[in-house]
Amino acid sequence: MVERDAELAIVDEALDQLTGPGPDAGGALLAFSGPAGLGKTTLLAELRRRAHARSCTVLAARGGEQEQSQPFHVARQLIQPQLAGTSEQELRAALGSWYSIVGPALGLCAPEQGAPPDPQGLRDGLDWVLTHLVVKRAPVALVLDDAHWADPESLSWLAAFAPRAEHLPLLLVVAYRPDELPAHADAFRTLPGRAGQRPLPLAPLTPAAVAALVRDAIGEHADDAFCHEAWTVTAGNPFEAVELTAKVRGRGLRPVQENAPQLADLAAAQRGSGLVSRLERLGPSTVRFAWACAVLGTAIPQDIAARVAALGTEEAAGATTRLRDARILSAAGSTTDHEPETGLEFVHPLIATAIYRAIPDALRVALHGKAAAAVVDAGLGSSAAARHLLETHPENDPWVVRTLREAAGENLRAGAPDAARRQLARALREPPDFDERAAVLYELGCASLLTEPANTVNHLRAALAEPFDDPALRQGIVIRLAQVLAHSDRLAEASESLAREIAQTQDVRARLRLQSEQFMWDAFNAAETDSPARSRRLTRLADRLTGRDLTERYVIALRAWDACLRGEPVDVVLHHAGRVLERPFSWAHEDRGFEVPVLAAMVHMYADRPGRAEELFEAGTAEFERQGWRGAHLSFAYSLRAYIRYRRGRLVGAEELARSGLRLAERVGRRTPVHWYAIAILLTTLLARGRADEAWELAQEHEFGAPFPAAVVFPDSQTVYAELLLARGESRAAVAELEAVDRRLTPRGIQNPAWCPWQLHLARAVVADDPQRARALAADAVRRARAFGAPSAIGQALRVAAEVAAPQDRTELLREAVTLLSASPAGYELARALNALGYGLRDADLLRGAVVTARECGADALVEEATETLLGLGGALPPGSPRADWVTEEEIRAADLAVRSEKEPEPASPDWVLSAACRKLGTDRSGLRAALESFARSST
Repeated sequence: MVERDAELAIVDEALDQLTGPGPDAGGALLAFSGPAGLGKTTLLAELRRRAHARSCTVLAARGGEQEQSQPFHVARQLIQPQLAGTSEQELRAALGSWYSIVGPALGLCAPEQGAPPDPQGLRDGLDWVLTHLVVKRAPVALVLDDAHWADPESLSWLAAFAPRAEHLPLLLVVAYRPDELPAHADAFRTLPGRAGQRPLPLAPLTPAAVAALVRDAIGEHADDAFCHEAWTVTAGNPFEAVELTAKVRGRGLRPVQENAPQLADLAAAQRGSGLVSRLERLGPSTVRFAWACAVLGTAIPQDIAARVAALGTEEAAGATTRLRDARILSAAGSTTDHEPETGLEFVHPLIATAIYRAIPDALRVALHGKAAAAVVDAGLGSSAAARHLLETHPENDPWVVRTLREAAGENLRAGAPDAARRQLARALREPPDFDERAAVLYELGCASLLTEPANTVNHLRAALAEPFDDPALRQGIVIRLAQVLAHSDRLAEASESLAREIAQTQDVRARLRLQSEQFMWDAFNAAETDSPARSRRLTRLADRLTGRDLTERYVIALRAWDACLRGEPVDVVLHHAGRVLERPFSWAHEDRGFEVPVLAAMVHMYADRPGRAEELFEAGTAEFERQGWRGAHLSFAYSLRAYIRYRRGRLVGAEELARSGLRLAERVGRRTPVHWYAIAILLTTLLARGRADEAWELAQEHEFGAPFPAAVVFPDSQTVYAELLLARGESRAAVAELEAVDRRLTPRGIQNPAWCPWQLHLARAVVADDPQRARALAADAVRRARAFGAPSAIGQALRVAAEVAAPQDRTELLREAVTLLSASPAGYELARALNALGYGLRDADLLRGAVVTARECGADALVEEATETLLGLGGALPPGSPRADWVTEEEIRAADLAVRSEKEPEPASPDWVLSAACRKLGTDRSGLRAALESFARSST
């Protein structure tokens, strides 16, 4: 180590901080950058030696030029050795629920059948595994050399993980060539800056340092002119300087001025054509072996290299010896006494690159083909072979297509869709047999679904254009095509593609499956033109189905959702939802979306069974997490659970969940469906908490406004935007938006104010200018709410009707609203109705009830409003008490008594104990029996 004292001092400082006692101990991130040959690898080897000397656990990996297309190659190098020798049972115990998610990516187990984890879920799992290892085996030094050649999956994961190093007993060190670091790893350029350092660039050696190297290797008698020429021809590159001194010593060249001109030729022999010429002098078999090693990459098994080079065991051993003597090959992974040999590797990546590029093109392609066959025969699997097959030319070889498809399937199930896409695209060029082409196109479409939806559509349409006779495959292609079109906000096209296939499908069960998919995407299409007719068809179909299989249950669930939107009686809605949920209903079925299970849960919320809805969402969320679906799926789950809590009046928890959902949605992308849901629900919650200015700033930050999505969002995005405008006093703008909502929803027959209370907001917006219109709108909303029958919907409509009514009519409307809402789970709406009635009657008891209920909800602005009115009347504030979500024994007794009693509550005398039970159990009075049974099961 010459002229690296400053870098080693930084290394020692970081290691001291990592291993030292006291509160200042902790991790750090170090990044070393520099062109090839400047000593990055040597510096990292010294760092690893010093880390071992301080009793650190060292995780080491190295990117490889030939292994960049092999997903998780670097991640496996880092983590596999730490888990070597661990049984499957021990691994399952150690990794817990992450075993089936990260195990395939790390090569610890084979991928399971079923839907794969999404990339974000896999990254979260890798984060957990690495964090767990670091904590368990602290202190830890993680060292990544040649990061610019790391596979994209590993590198993007580590770049995202890197900021955590400072908060863990972890020193994370990377070295890279700055001009070759890919864009997805730019974090390595900037993160050290945030930590108060810069990426540390390695400088070439000075003339004095090169002279010291020369004299150390050859002798102190080397004269100054000779040493200076050595510096000149190597440009101070440490690798070239060391190799040059070895050549000088090997040639027996006297280190004097008269021999200095020979140094240029010796230096040239270390790189490019000079290196190739030197290699050729070692003999044909040695050249072939070196070529085979260059094709195989890093950690080269000698027996596989021998097979690729077509050499026998003794010839391969001889070639290995000659290449090691020539300082071309060395033992891999033997930089320290603590790290075992793992095969062969080139002394320096510059040598590997030069030899690889010197292989004649046709021969290089052939060697990759031989390498693919060799690694498969060695039991390393199709994934190891695939990177070689990507470098071969198409030859219409069925084995190549089969191997690439197997590798793509493994990578897709392991959470590496980009790698699968590359492999399937190559299989398509082979090309596959005539009757196999549609299947390859379908698999390619599945692999590119998350990253390239436009290309996915093209692949799937091309697959449908192929002549093939496999009805099941054709159905799968059409369903996947509809799915990607719908997720790309092209719902009309999704429905049309399914309609065309339905018309051509003769099998009754297959046609029903396609119909269920079409009904689903039509339900989500905000611009659907034939909604009433579609509802009639759905009703006729669903009412004669028994729910004997998953497809029938999907159709019935869609019938329940449609009934809810159209405002059919709540008993009808719950009847159909109950038929669906008689048996477990998976949210993560491999061949189905999660949309229909979500709808089946959401109808319970609108039907005043939010407790049941939250139970279903908790189960669905857990299923998403087990599956490793931690991107859009988990964002939807968090956001919609937040909406359920909002409807229950649990606004603090709703805001927390909504922000979690929005963070996940940001990973997916803005103005995507999941982003619309997340931001709409968070805005609704903030408005309920009285933070209109914050909501408006958030809406502006996230570009929440026109154009609104083509997909149905709940709560309806345009209605939420109008409510935001109303909160800001922009009534005219709100009216324009709400009238547009009317034109969009009314022709579709969507008239349930529990689902979208646009009439109520419009009544509030127009009351100042047109009170008669406002009262007519509110009266119609009350009528629709009564037809639906959910107490919370009726109570909300009555409260707004009172707000826009003539003064003499308000009290009666509010009394009924309070009575209905007191027997519902809608705590926030109850607080608003109590506040309005208490204000109108100047009733301190009602206002105290409003304060207490609003406190429980976390409706801060409503608490302030009710408090001000109460104090103005000379009333005493109720004592502050800890918010309790659990059900008391008294409340359980009241609920049980209500279940056993046939008597309905008196309109003028709500039972406040029973009211609290309804809110906490998450049901209205009619659902108490089922809620109590569920509570009893959960309590035991």
